[in-house]
Amino acid sequence: MTKTAHTCDLSTCFLCRNSLKDWLPAIGAHKQNITLKKGQQLFKEGDDVTGIYFMYKGVVKVHKQWDQEKDLILRFAKQGDILGHLGLGDTSTYPVSATAIEPGVVCYVEMDFFESSLNVNSQLTYKLMKFFANELQESEKRMRNLAHMPVKERIAQALLSLRNQFGLNEDGYVDIELTRQDISSYVSVVYETFFKVTQEFIQNKLITLDGKSIKLLNEEVLKEMTLGRKR
Repeated sequence: MTKTAHTCDLSTCFLCRNSLKDWLPAIGAHKQNITLKKGQQLFKEGDDVTGIYFMYKGVVKVHKQWDQEKDLILRFAKQGDILGHLGLGDTSTYPVSATAIEPGVVCYVEMDFFESSLNVNSQLTYKLMKFFANELQESEKRMRNLAHMPVKERIAQALLSLRNQFGLNEDGYVDIELTRQDISSYVSVVYETFFKVTQEFIQNKLITLDGKSIKLLNEEVLKEMTLGRKR
C-alpha cells in the first residue's frame, strides 16, 4: 500500500456522507489516502485492528479463509463503502481479509478518531447500526441459501446480485470484471461445478461470457430460478 497526496472530496465515502458539515475539516485533517494495486491486500485476516477504511475509488473483495485451500468471498466493496468495520468488536484482530480486484484508492482513519466521530455524529452512528443490521440479514440469508438452495439457483442469485450492485456498462455487461474463480468463491462452490453450470447457462442463452465480463441475456429466467420456478 502506498500513501498518496490524492485529496478526496470529503463527500463520497460512508464517513463523510453521514457526518456533520462542521466535522468534515476534522476528517480532512485525520484521514489518509492510500492507493491500491490490483491484487494488493488492504488487510488480512488476523492482522491487528488499527482503523477503518472507506472506498474512494475501485473495488475490493472481502473474503475469509474457508479451509486450508479455499477462500469464501463475503461481499464486494465499491466507491463509498466501509471496510474494516468488523474490527469494532471486542476482538483485536480483523476477522476477514480485503484485497483489491482492480486499482483503487481508499481513505483511512485510525480507530480512535473513528470512535470520536461516532460520538459526535448521531447520524453516522445510526447509519452504521443500520449497515450492521443489513449485513447480518444478508449473512443469515446467505447461510440459509447455502443450506437449502441448489447450486444452479445459488449461481443465478449471485449473478443477479452482482448486476444489482454494479449495474451494466455501455455494452450491457455487468460493470465489474471478475475471474471465474472469484465468482465461484462468492457462490461457495468448487470451480469445476461453477464452470459446468455456467456452460449450461451459456447453452441455454441465459448468459454470455467475454473474458472476465458477464452479460445476463435473460434476467427473468434467472430470477425465476432463484424462486424455485422453471419455465
